[in-house]
Amino acid sequence: MERNSSVAMGALETTARLSGAAVKRPQITDALARTFFEEWARVGYSALSLDAVARKAGVGKAALYRRWRSKADMASDLVKQLSAATVMIDPGDQGSLEADLFAALLLARRILRHPLARRILPDLYIAIPREPALAAAMRPGEMMREKKIKALIDRAVARGELPADVDRRAATDFLIGPLYWRIAVLGERCDRRRLKILARMTAAAVRAG
Repeated sequence: MERNSSVAMGALETTARLSGAAVKRPQITDALARTFFEEWARVGYSALSLDAVARKAGVGKAALYRRWRSKADMASDLVKQLSAATVMIDPGDQGSLEADLFAALLLARRILRHPLARRILPDLYIAIPREPALAAAMRPGEMMREKKIKALIDRAVARGELPADVDRRAATDFLIGPLYWRIAVLGERCDRRRLKILARMTAAAVRAG
């Protein structure tokens, strides 16, 4: 579990290779992506400058614009890659709904506690209404997360812990929402005791629903 979540968090340090000229110098692409996220965390999306990103990455502006045409283009491309790479990994069958939820929360907590993620995510959701491309970039990752949680719920249905018509979409909201609020919004660490409480309450809410 630890190794899998570490792989996911590596996406905050680097991004997938791009096609064309960028493939010739992947270290430049990586430096630009890393600096872009660092600047985003530092100043926020609205104040983020591509000129500053290029300068702080030690790269010419021409190299940046060969890869991305604009700030929205760069943001949506990197967010799409990041969203897909940091999807909460299914921890596998832990034997019960509550145990599965606790294991999933542990993995989600690792992602949300990353210093860059904790600062970028709230600002990202503020920027989305002004940049529709960001919402589109987030969608594949969100769909993958829902698929992972659906598999978790399906296991509980197969065990007889939940009815077959349980609302899987609501279960996703119950699992992610409180943890995101605690870590990304309130800035709390959310220890294992709190995660166990969240897992127990989420299991009860899903059963009641």
